[in-house]
Amino acid sequence: MNSRLSIDRTTLLPSIQTFGELSHFLRGSVADEDCRQFSESMGTLATHIEAIVAALRLSRQRASVAPLLMDLLTVLRGHRALVVGLGVAWRGLYEYAAYLQALNNLRVLIGQWLLDGGSHSEMLGLSADDFELVAWRTLGEGMLLIDMYEQLAARAAPEESAVAALEEPRVERAMAWWKKLRL
Repeated sequence: MNSRLSIDRTTLLPSIQTFGELSHFLRGSVADEDCRQFSESMGTLATHIEAIVAALRLSRQRASVAPLLMDLLTVLRGHRALVVGLGVAWRGLYEYAAYLQALNNLRVLIGQWLLDGGSHSEMLGLSADDFELVAWRTLGEGMLLIDMYEQLAARAAPEESAVAALEEPRVERAMAWWKKLRL
């Protein structure tokens, strides 16, 4: 399996450790227009997630983090709509359903985090590490979906047909033979 992800020397597995590496991966995902839009939308998600992680590391105050979580819910809604609108080739992949499930789980968790303690609680019961763990899992599912789609697209790319590779006299003989068969 050929992957565009960097290989971790200790595990010999593909790895992305930072949101910057994720952005680099997403910019390289341009198998087609759907893939480009999907990658850009995931990049927007990653930007919002990174801002929330940074805010949670500074403070867990509801007043500062809750608006960011609400913005992420809006971005998630738009991203999910884009994912649901992807073509049959995407929907046929096992990773497609897993990614939709991860998006739904993230949305539900954000709602729970916002509701925990009620609106009168000043602190969110959410740590940066907990949020980052769920966010990376979700983004990882999306990256896997992109990678599998690109591999599928590369395998399905129309290769030059055997007839096109033949010299002209051989093509003429093949066409004559085909006409005889049809009669």
